[in-house]
Amino acid sequence: MPTVKELLRTGRKEELWQRCCGFLDLSTEQFMSIQKRLLLEQIELLNACAIGKKIFKGTIPQDVDEFRRRAPLTTYQDYCPELSERRDDAMPVKPLLWQHTSGRSAEYPFNWETIKWMPVTQRMCEELAAIGAGLAILGSCKHKGDVSAMKRGAKFIYAVAPRPYTSGTYAYIATEEVEGISMPPLEIAEKLDIEERIALSFKQALSQGLDYYFGVSVALVAIGEKINQRMGKARLAKGLIKSKLAGRALMPKDLWTVKGILSSGTDATIFKNLIKDTWGVYPLDTYVSTEGGMIATQTWDYDGMTFIPNMNFFEFIPEAEYEKWKENRAYVPRTVLLDEVQPNSKYELVISNFHGAPLVRYRTGDIIKITSLRNKKLNIELPQMEFEGRIDDVIDIGGFVRLTEKVIWQSISNTAIPYVDWVARKEQKEDRSFLHVYLELKGDTRLAEDSIARAIYAELKKMDEEFLYGNIETVLNTMPITVTLLPKGAFENHINLRRSQGADLAHLKPRHINITDKELAILGSPVPTSPEADRVYVGAPAAS
Repeated sequence: MPTVKELLRTGRKEELWQRCCGFLDLSTEQFMSIQKRLLLEQIELLNACAIGKKIFKGTIPQDVDEFRRRAPLTTYQDYCPELSERRDDAMPVKPLLWQHTSGRSAEYPFNWETIKWMPVTQRMCEELAAIGAGLAILGSCKHKGDVSAMKRGAKFIYAVAPRPYTSGTYAYIATEEVEGISMPPLEIAEKLDIEERIALSFKQALSQGLDYYFGVSVALVAIGEKINQRMGKARLAKGLIKSKLAGRALMPKDLWTVKGILSSGTDATIFKNLIKDTWGVYPLDTYVSTEGGMIATQTWDYDGMTFIPNMNFFEFIPEAEYEKWKENRAYVPRTVLLDEVQPNSKYELVISNFHGAPLVRYRTGDIIKITSLRNKKLNIELPQMEFEGRIDDVIDIGGFVRLTEKVIWQSISNTAIPYVDWVARKEQKEDRSFLHVYLELKGDTRLAEDSIARAIYAELKKMDEEFLYGNIETVLNTMPITVTLLPKGAFENHINLRRSQGADLAHLKPRHINITDKELAILGSPVPTSPEADRVYVGAPAAS
């Protein structure tokens, strides 16, 4: 099969579309046929390696049904220490390289044992290159088969975390497998801190041009707002003329005609229209993770996402099954396949890697919603999905960092501010996402909300000096924490109400993390406008 590099070099446009975007023409039956064929190939690889024998426990599944009956649902801990120690010889195929997630920020001192390592094989690199090129095509095309914007040497800004973070690994693949041009070049970008990297990338983009951007949406919005601050006015003459003629401030679209913007995470939909206004194109929302690679993507209508068939075998835990497991952790939830999902239903995604990666029936902890069984507008005969959030207790801020209950609790306690209790969740306002802490002060303590927020933020930075949280204020030009003081007796009133409702001892207090609007109202705080009265604000997967 020709590589993306070869197709670009020889100008074989129809083949390029089929290689990178042909999955959009599949029926659900054809999709499932590809899934099952690749899974059987993967089972053979697993049967011959240490990690596969460990997971299968001596059984050798002969077909997909037996695989689903006998192979257990797994979590990352099931693959340790093989993955955490990066044992090449235990993998189904010897890795070409290793990548990792950002882990849970500051829960432990930052070190290589607190993050999730994942191998990348040569075959995975080839497939990721084709899918990545497909995302670039879909982010810039106007109709089916349109690859006119794709070219060799497409330029992109290096505004992501460097290797071995997943985003940096994908930047490496883009340069090696698709001949993209990183600004700054990888060998320079990976030696700079994030502020220096972004500043240099835009300086180079002014002289060299810019074709694509990929990264978290909140950073893209902040970059657009700070464009005047990052570059000298003498370099912006052409853009300034455009903006003055339009009677408005300078925007990125005055400087470049960007072909495509690739983004991921829940923030992408929030900033969709703002990004279009400032950059001139809509961001293509994608579903990407360290454990599963490129999982799903929007198409040129920028609506629902379509699953990509050739990186993972997909199973789905229905919401009702997840709730049973939540009540009884010994319960093994039932899964369904893509040809069994129902519209307007939520599922936890379960993946089994292809192409020599190790994960088997891996519970991602990601909740997705099937919005419809097909895209009628574009005649795509595959289920459409959107990312809902995480099922765990992690709050994801701007795609840069994940905060756990333990980390937030410790940072509040370290301020030495007397308090009764607290709750927190991620919220969005206009063009930014932030950690919102709701706090009841103890006794007659009187402190300003802003000073409390600053104190908590300072403690978080102390706990996390080696990581990215301390850079958020600089990079995004915003304070990533807001504090609202709750009225006196807020938590006591909550306890009394829950006791009167017959709640047991374990459920008298509100949850600390991802509190709902309903619980917040009980605590006596004004509730931000929300589409669902009892929606839980949950975090998204990192851009890594």
